[in-house]
Amino acid sequence: MFKLIVLGIISGAFFSTTFVLNELMSVQGGHWLYSATLRYFFMILFLALILLFQGGIKRVSDVFKLFFENYIFWIISGTIGFGFFYALICFAADFSPAWVIAASWQFTIVATLFVLLFFGKVFSKKIWFFSSLIFIGVCLVNLSHIDNFNFSTFIYGAIPVLLASFCYPIGNQLIWESQNGTSLNKKSNKVPHIKSPLLENSFNKVMLLCLGSIPFWIILLLLIQPSTPSSSQVLNSSLVALFSGVIATAIFLYARGLAKDSNEIAAVDATQASEVIFAILGGFLLFGTISINLLSLIGLVLIMLGLFLFIKYQNKI
Repeated sequence: MFKLIVLGIISGAFFSTTFVLNELMSVQGGHWLYSATLRYFFMILFLALILLFQGGIKRVSDVFKLFFENYIFWIISGTIGFGFFYALICFAADFSPAWVIAASWQFTIVATLFVLLFFGKVFSKKIWFFSSLIFIGVCLVNLSHIDNFNFSTFIYGAIPVLLASFCYPIGNQLIWESQNGTSLNKKSNKVPHIKSPLLENSFNKVMLLCLGSIPFWIILLLLIQPSTPSSSQVLNSSLVALFSGVIATAIFLYARGLAKDSNEIAAVDATQASEVIFAILGGFLLFGTISINLLSLIGLVLIMLGLFLFIKYQNKI
């Protein structure tokens, strides 16, 4: 269990680059849709190179073959878990600073519990307490940084991220269900059980989800038709793709794949709370702004306490 928590925190560090660099691109005038679309364009390129290095052209061919064998499933899971999730995150970056988005995103800790319940998972009530403790801590950290919070920031900044907090765990859980084939109710029985050793590799799973999200991005580009992105936005999008899209997602899915039950899945998802800390530090490095006060410290203590309780509780099982 300790290994899962460590892997989750490492992925949180890389995930935090999303919030900071998206804010930077927004400040520089880049359109949110290109911040989102270019990330997945570069992710596919990076992943193709990784797969070629791991298994040659045969590996790439096998992954594409697996995609087309279950293309409906991958399009659905990719659209929800990657498409809707990241489009909402990037849209919110035009209206809120990185720390607000990172804070709102932590609702995914609680949202994950509802997603697991929907898929028929059963876990201890203590998990609710641990997750809520982390979420309260995250709220305190970010409330301490609010100076001029307004209603439009909440509507266009926070709500899209709250919606995204459900999309991401739904997409991840669909993959977990298809890989493990341990459905407990009629809802999750509708998820195809994909028996393939390729799913043991995190990079393969990320590539499959990226490919599944392509139709969603094409439709958005045709509908919105944003102006051409700047070279700076292209560069920053490639960095987000590498750090958050490839490295962080691969580590996170790897840790989730190691989880043996719903309690461990919830614990891995809860480590995303660490993104807030890394986002604050990243914001300081790029924008030179940081403010740690008593309320922030209390929040950070609650976050760390929640993660510690997850580890301690799992060790007793």
